[in-house]
Formats: sequence, C-alpha cells, structure tokens
Amino acid sequence: MTAPALVALAHGSRDPRSAATINALTELARCMRPDLRIETAFLDLCEPGFDEVVDGLVAEGYSEIVVVPLLLTEAYHAKVDVPQAAQAATDRHSGLSIHVTKVLGIESAFFHVLDRRLRESLRKNRVRELDALVLAGAGSSDPLANAMISRAARAWGAHHRLPTIAAFASSVPPAAGEAVRQHRADGRRHIAVGMLFLAPGVLPDRVAELATEAGAVAVAEPLGAEQEIAQVLLARYAVGAVELVPLEAMFA
Repeated sequence: MTAPALVALAHGSRDPRSAATINALTELARCMRPDLRIETAFLDLCEPGFDEVVDGLVAEGYSEIVVVPLLLTEAYHAKVDVPQAAQAATDRHSGLSIHVTKVLGIESAFFHVLDRRLRESLRKNRVRELDALVLAGAGSSDPLANAMISRAARAWGAHHRLPTIAAFASSVPPAAGEAVRQHRADGRRHIAVGMLFLAPGVLPDRVAELATEAGAVAVAEPLGAEQEIAQVLLARYAVGAVELVPLEAMFA
C-alpha cells in the first residue's frame, strides 16, 4: 500500500527568500525520508498553490494526503485557512482523504536552532557580552498564539539566565524596537534579538530594522531550513499518517 503523500503547507510570501527557505526545508525532509512523496505548497502569494499540488497528487493516483502546516503558532491560518483549503480539496475529489496535522509549533529542539542563529549574529557583529534578549514572533489577533511566543521567550531567557521580552511584528505590542528600548530603560545596553520565524520576509525585516534602530547589538536570522525542524515536520506526518488508517485495519 502506498504511503500517504506529505504536503508541507506554508502561508507564502512575496519575498522570494521565503519560498526558497521553505523549499530547502522540504528538500531536507526528502533527503531524510526518500521513501515518501513530499511536496511543498503555499496558501497564498507563492507557487505552487495548495489546490495545484493536491490536484497533481490525485492525478498520480494518491488517495491519501497528510498536510503539515508550516506554522509556529495556532492562529487564524491554522484554525481557518488550512482546514478550509483541505475541506475544499476533499469536496473536489471524490475518494480523497486529507488529514491536517498540528502545526509545527515551538518545539524544544527549535531553541537549539535559535541559539545557533544567535551565535552567528553575535560573531558577525563581534559581540562578546549580552545582558538582555528579545524574542520576536509574528504576532496575531489570537491571544493564545501570542501567549505561545511569550512562553517561548520566558523559556529561552531562563535557559540563558537573561531578562527576555517577547516582541511582535504585527497586531499586538510591544514591537521589537519597543522591547529593546524597554531593556535600555532598565539600564541594559547589550541586547540581542532572536527570531521566531521560519523564513525571511517582510515581518522579519521589520523586526530587524526596528530593533537595530532602537540599539540592539545583534539581530539573529530566522530559523531557516534545519534538521531539527525537518524532524518535527516528519514527526507530524507520522502521526497524521496513522490517523488516516481505519480502526478496523489497525486491529485486523
């Protein structure tokens, strides 16, 4: 029996660096699991779109698809856009089963990637001392999604034993610049900023600009295509593939 196809579904961005990063992450997952059919799709702004990818897989004979949303929080896209896209695809194709998994979320392994990106930025800027951190995420109208960023900031700060403020690129305060200025108002001068974004784009660029203007000594790059993230992608797929197996088949 052919294993379900995996569709890694990202939101999409007009910034070509974003699509390049998502495609690199998908390619890394393919290298780790060459036995699986793994495709990248985007909800908006990039090609290929989700409908196009699903239609192509169905034309090749796939009747089961696991969709892994490449999102770090359970916000509007995860709760509304992705389920609607999956439902529309199943309505369009008789006999097609699609299971949408949990989002990537913010797994503990991702903090290792955050630290690597931070060290890279510190070396680039020849920074040898830190007394505060800011952890920036996208921001959402969903307070639970924002709370995930805030919890991640507390955990990251506790690990490094540094005061850490969560910042947001949109929807809610504080912005990255405000967070840096808040640290400076408390007497701290060596402030670095980490990025809870998968890929480069407009929002990470805004974070970097505002943080630098406010006096941050280093701003890390987004997480990017890393093995830890690909492993979580494949782990989400594994759970989703099991969910597609009928109960009678599991206990036969």
